[in-house]
Amino acid sequence: MSIPPTDHQVEQPAIRVRGLEKSFKQLTVLRGVDIDVARGSIFALLGSNGAGKTTVVRILSTLLKADAGTARVNGFDVATQAADVRESISLTGQFAAVDQILSGRENLVLVARLRHLKNPGAIADDLLRRFSLTDAGNRRVATYSGGMRRRLDIAMSLIGNPPVIFLDEPTTGLDPEARIEVWQAVRELARGGTTVLLTTQYLDEAEQLADRIAILHEGRIIVNGTLDELKRLLPPAEIEYVEKQPTLEDVFLTLVGAGTDKEQR
Repeated sequence: MSIPPTDHQVEQPAIRVRGLEKSFKQLTVLRGVDIDVARGSIFALLGSNGAGKTTVVRILSTLLKADAGTARVNGFDVATQAADVRESISLTGQFAAVDQILSGRENLVLVARLRHLKNPGAIADDLLRRFSLTDAGNRRVATYSGGMRRRLDIAMSLIGNPPVIFLDEPTTGLDPEARIEVWQAVRELARGGTTVLLTTQYLDEAEQLADRIAILHEGRIIVNGTLDELKRLLPPAEIEYVEKQPTLEDVFLTLVGAGTDKEQR
């Protein structure tokens, strides 16, 4: 059962990170990351492979200890209140963690039972409906498409109503149709009041989903704002006397550069 925030915690951002640093031996991955994520919003952490996105998520989900800096999730310190943080979050990694032998409904019921929740069948049926999987609920997951598996995975992460969900590159390896299905599922989370921190290397994904976007490059947040704010960083280009508004891709490539060296996450 997730821990509801107190009145004081509600006034704070769902996620607050200050000065986060992390190195692996001689490789510095995070060099002082600062972010705030408002409650009930979708926040995209955008960066190339190796930028440090997964390292940030692993620290926020208490799977990894930072070398320096502080981080609070749902009002709890990730270093000193790790158990409370884990009660407040759910983490969905880059690959769907579902049992392919079981049906979609059986996967959901199993997780609800493991969390000792009442009426696991009703919980499963509600989530199948919310994520448009009711018709496939009694089919084995092995028969599901990639998008359906990912939607089921996200539905499983909602069991227990965690206020904060981390989605670490949730559409990696999916075809365009499946990616759109997952986008719809993420929007469903936000409509329900869940705070979503989404890591992605896909510019269109951040553009489609995020209330705010932070670009992580070489271990630092180099820009953080709404899509409109980011676009205003570049002047419109004039083409035959017609202004062309900059895209998120223009902003990203201008700030980061097209040919950066890759770092381990």
